[in-house]
Amino acid sequence: MYDEQQTAGADRAPAHGPLAGFTVGVTAARRADELGTLLKRRGAAVLHAPALRIVPLADDSELLAATKQLMDHAPDVVVATTAIGFRGWVEAADGWGLGDALLARLGSVELLARGPKVKGAIRAAGLTEEWSPSSESMAEVLERLLAEGVEGRRVAIQLHGEPLPGFVEALREAGAEVVGVPVYRWMPPEDIGPVDRLLDATIARSVDALTFTSAPAAASLLTRAEERGLLPELLSALHHDVVPACVGPVTALPLQARGVETVQPERFRLGPLVQLLCLELPSRARTLPIAGHRMEIRGHAVLVDGELRPVPPAGMSLLRALARRPGWVVSRADLLRALPGAGRDEHAVETAMARLRSALGAPKLIQTVVKRGYRLSLDPAADAKYSDG
Repeated sequence: MYDEQQTAGADRAPAHGPLAGFTVGVTAARRADELGTLLKRRGAAVLHAPALRIVPLADDSELLAATKQLMDHAPDVVVATTAIGFRGWVEAADGWGLGDALLARLGSVELLARGPKVKGAIRAAGLTEEWSPSSESMAEVLERLLAEGVEGRRVAIQLHGEPLPGFVEALREAGAEVVGVPVYRWMPPEDIGPVDRLLDATIARSVDALTFTSAPAAASLLTRAEERGLLPELLSALHHDVVPACVGPVTALPLQARGVETVQPERFRLGPLVQLLCLELPSRARTLPIAGHRMEIRGHAVLVDGELRPVPPAGMSLLRALARRPGWVVSRADLLRALPGAGRDEHAVETAMARLRSALGAPKLIQTVVKRGYRLSLDPAADAKYSDG
């Protein structure tokens, strides 16, 4: 029966997205709506908590000071790293009455663009870049600068809120004077409540993955966890149960410094990041042959023969406890301990179990063993595989 249902299910396209039943935390401040939309389109529930905020460029005294410095003392090379940052820099300069002077200065120096997007922003401003790598790699930009020689030259770099490991140091060691242009300035969020709720949800394993699109966001979340005395619990969750997904290797640095292994797409973009989660999360879901059905346990839902069945939190707690040793009887006392905040009344187990069975839509998936407890009705053919727990 199980094999027949598998074959029939394979012939039908699922009515849900690949991330249905999973909850994904989003820490981004910039482009959070875009990332959230991509995740929701694929079925995920999204918990958004911006881990930082960006100071508006026109209000940033550091950027104004750096811009005036470039007006007074022209650089030999300017490296533009992000499209949004470059556009914001020009718009902020316009607001200060320095827009024309900045464009004139940038038009008179060697202007390098990190990739196609920032190249488009440069051209939209009426300028032309001298060179741009197709890879969008800062390592390739560094290689070009070192190859052409930077000793005695002044190099201005549009910073984008993330560390540039080895980039500035390598230029200075080669004899360059390096000037940073801070087009974004990251600060903690004004409302820390959403971040705290995301931390609590992560530690409780109520989210299945956390996404990071900037190193400052990752560092900010770790710092807040440390301030609350929750860093060990957060790191444990990220090590074992919650997938930390980073848009690229630079973003992952603060997590890797804490020993957290992350997953990253080959192309450092939001779309590939979401596609990676579409593969990663379903591959980690527990799938069991139960009572002639195929049951896949996801974050807040279960797929029964490919049909999505949302399950209340208490029911998921019971189901996970049963699935740790499929086919084995789990006592009511043990199940009571698995229920969050259930107290000492074993009647709470019976109530949650009734709701769980109703949610699954197939009551025979879970068998009541009189005077002993409950067990998942593991198919006989699978008993050998799971017999040792």
